[in-house]
Amino acid sequence: MLRALLLALMLCALAPAHAHKPSDSYLTLNVAGDKIDGQWDIALRDLDFALNLDQDGNGELTWDEIRGQHGAIASYALARLELNDGACAIDAGEQLIDHHTDGAYTVLRFSATCPGLQHLGYRLFADLDPQHKGLLKLVSGGVTSTAIFSPGQPRQQLQLRAPSRWVQFADYVQHGAWHIWIGFDHILFLLSLLLPAVLLPILGQQAQTLRAAAIDVLKVVTAFTLAHSLTLTLASLQVLALPSRWVESAIALSVLVAALNNLFPLFRGRRPLAAFVFGLIHGFGFASVLADLGLPQGALALSLAGFNIGVELGQLAIVAVFLPFAWLTRRTWFYRQLMTSGSVAIAVIATVWLVERAFDLKLVPV
Repeated sequence: MLRALLLALMLCALAPAHAHKPSDSYLTLNVAGDKIDGQWDIALRDLDFALNLDQDGNGELTWDEIRGQHGAIASYALARLELNDGACAIDAGEQLIDHHTDGAYTVLRFSATCPGLQHLGYRLFADLDPQHKGLLKLVSGGVTSTAIFSPGQPRQQLQLRAPSRWVQFADYVQHGAWHIWIGFDHILFLLSLLLPAVLLPILGQQAQTLRAAAIDVLKVVTAFTLAHSLTLTLASLQVLALPSRWVESAIALSVLVAALNNLFPLFRGRRPLAAFVFGLIHGFGFASVLADLGLPQGALALSLAGFNIGVELGQLAIVAVFLPFAWLTRRTWFYRQLMTSGSVAIAVIATVWLVERAFDLKLVPV
């Protein structure tokens, strides 16, 4: 049963191996009076699944295959976007290609005339992927607001005027929590560091008390939090910047090293220090997500703080599930196997991520 569980973990994580996150699209609406200019970034891997863009079936999308189906892409996407309950017609424009941290995206530009825009309906991939999210950035009169759409929340009322700073704060708390939960590499890094928490790291014995294990977890999580909060803030304020490819490759390397530490002690009691050092890199990864959302200039500091708090709340939710489970099962064969076989599985996943990201390869077909 454990082997089946670990195999399922590997397959689920390897499917989006090149990805930093699961299925998202990025929708930007610039509203000027009745005129709307839009841009919609949609992952080609998702469109390929929905429309079979790879017509020769060789596992590689070419520019000719994509360009030949621009009409089908525009029709498919725009049929699933409604302005004011479909009362406002949307006209497709040009399509380009852009690269996000998780692969190639089509960039669909469009325009519309829509007096009194109030509601937006979003149904992209709703019938194919219940986890898909649409991240909206709405710019009107110099004011930026955001929203998250999903199959469970396909229709929302839009704020064309500046929402209160506390509403924006709450929105970014939600964004932060969501993005730690869907950041597979962040989660695997954190879990790899937490697995030894209920065991004495050198002797392989059980920790004597739950309090000792909780303190160990607190040290690791606090170090990780301080580090990624620092670089997330600096990168979001454009004080520091690193190439995305370097950041994503280093994040994959951090997961690999953290998993190997459970098999061959590398940190020797210095897991909080390792969490801090690698956490600096993970902060740049969070910043790339925040860059896609955009920070409202009128409440920049508060929104940035909200995103940071959301990440921490999401992180604490993971710890709240992990620690009781680890403590209750620490003396079992299952937990010992999870430490060894689970760490091997995570190391394999991280190695695939590292090779794909560092060398821009695709080892696992999407």
